[in-house]
Amino acid sequence: MIASPDRTPLPRKFFDRPVLEAAPDLLGRLLVRDTPDGPIALRLTEVEAYDGQNDPGSHAYRGRTARNEVMFGAPGHVYVYFTYGMWFCMNLVCGPEGRASAVLLRAGEIVEGAELARTRRLSARNDKELAKGPARLATALGVDRSLNGTDACATGATPLRILHGTPVDSAQVRSGPRTGVSGEGAVHPWRYWVADDPTVSPYRAHVPRRRRS
Repeated sequence: MIASPDRTPLPRKFFDRPVLEAAPDLLGRLLVRDTPDGPIALRLTEVEAYDGQNDPGSHAYRGRTARNEVMFGAPGHVYVYFTYGMWFCMNLVCGPEGRASAVLLRAGEIVEGAELARTRRLSARNDKELAKGPARLATALGVDRSLNGTDACATGATPLRILHGTPVDSAQVRSGPRTGVSGEGAVHPWRYWVADDPTVSPYRAHVPRRRRS
C-alpha cells in the first residue's frame, strides 16, 4: 500500500537556504490552493531555480523594482508575474531576506480538485495536461497577481500553502537547462524534474521573438 502524503506544512526554514538546494527538494511536495469554489492540491513535478542578482535569467538580476519587490522579501512567500500579456506564473521565494532568489513552479499533478481544475483548463486533453507548464499550472489553480506576496508558510487560513508531501528520491531527480532562457543564463542546468513523470513539460530552448515588419 502506498502511504498517504504528509500534510504537515513546510516550515519557513525550508525556504531560507540557497535556491539551488531548495528547488530540487520541492519536487513531490504538495501545493494547496483554497478557493471559494473548493480546494485544489497539486504534487510538484517540475521546477526551475532563479538565483537573483547572480543570475542573468532572473527578474531580479538588475536589482529591485516594483514588479519583483516580493523576491527581496522573506522566504516562503509567493511571487506572481504576468508574461506575454496573457499568462500568470508562480514562484516561491527562497534564501535570506534581501537575496531575491526564487523557484518557478513549472508543472505538477493535480491530486485533489481535478473537477475544478478542468473548468479552468478546458483545452487540456487529459488530466496529465492540467498543470503541464507554468502558465497552465497557474491557470488550473486560479493564480493571478492578487496572490503576489502571499505567505505560503502562514498558519491559519491562507489561499496558498505548501505541505510536506512525499519528497522525491534523489535518484529520480533530473536536471537540465531552463526552458526559454536566453543569453548567459541559458547555460545553467537549474531546471529540475521527476524522471519519466507524464506531467513534466517538454524542454524548449529560447527562440527570439520576431518583430513584425
